[in-house]
Amino acid sequence: MVGFKNRYMLFEVSIDKAAPLDDLQSNLATAIKHSILLNFGECGLASSLASFQVKYLNPRTKLCIIRTSRQDYQNVWSAITMVSTILNLPASFNLLDLTGSIKACRKAAISCEEAKFEQLLKGVPLTDKLNQEMHKYLEKIKVLEH
Repeated sequence: MVGFKNRYMLFEVSIDKAAPLDDLQSNLATAIKHSILLNFGECGLASSLASFQVKYLNPRTKLCIIRTSRQDYQNVWSAITMVSTILNLPASFNLLDLTGSIKACRKAAISCEEAKFEQLLKGVPLTDKLNQEMHKYLEKIKVLEH
């Protein structure tokens, strides 16, 4: 029996900092699904929804991991690039990594998160709250599975 093949895309989401951070992950998924429907129709949406999932999103660093099927990843990727707003705020996406396994995507995401946290901390003292938040998101990445 052959396993179901997925692709994992690591994106940097550029969205206005005034965006409400609660439910950003579900709003991101909704915006992408709407773009798939708009650009590829109901058939394209139905085939993409089989494995489409926003696996991880860090509202502070704006990194997200999206899983999709190997057959539909190009359509999903195209639809993501056509998303221009999330919650009526301008948004754009930058693909950082495209992998065939969650393990490889996790590795890339951890290195990107660490670099982003270092960049965020320049000139800002590291508080316990910020340190805990950083470790919480790094642990979220480390426990990602199918």
